[in-house]
Amino acid sequence: MDTTPIIIEKTYDASVNTVWEAISDRDKMKQWYFVLEAFKPEVGFEFNFSGGPDGRMYLHLCKITESVPGKKLAYSWRYDGYPGISVVSFELFDEGGKTRVKLTHEGLETFPETEHKDFAKENFVGGWTYFIDKALKEYLEK
Repeated sequence: MDTTPIIIEKTYDASVNTVWEAISDRDKMKQWYFVLEAFKPEVGFEFNFSGGPDGRMYLHLCKITESVPGKKLAYSWRYDGYPGISVVSFELFDEGGKTRVKLTHEGLETFPETEHKDFAKENFVGGWTYFIDKALKEYLEK
């Protein structure tokens, strides 16, 4: 069983503060991520959203596990009605006025990949690559 986390790093032409707001402010998040009814970058805050491939929708249940403003935001990620729990983290690094983001998604092996190919690791790689390489970049550098 592959327990290697997904790690994607990208440097943006934007300040740490701008990137922090993009990953922690609900109104900014909806412009590049998912539409969330509520979101607060506070440990213990629970949020959810729906999404999935090819019109199949899954309710994602998440809870903030770590929040260090301007440095790191992490949350648990699981699916309503399915076993497994994972953790997503965004770490921010000042690179001389630009910001390097390190996204890590670990615990994917706990999801029922054999029953639900939607939970296969390559699908997460594709999704995160889109969000980090395209959607967030376009939002920050518009």
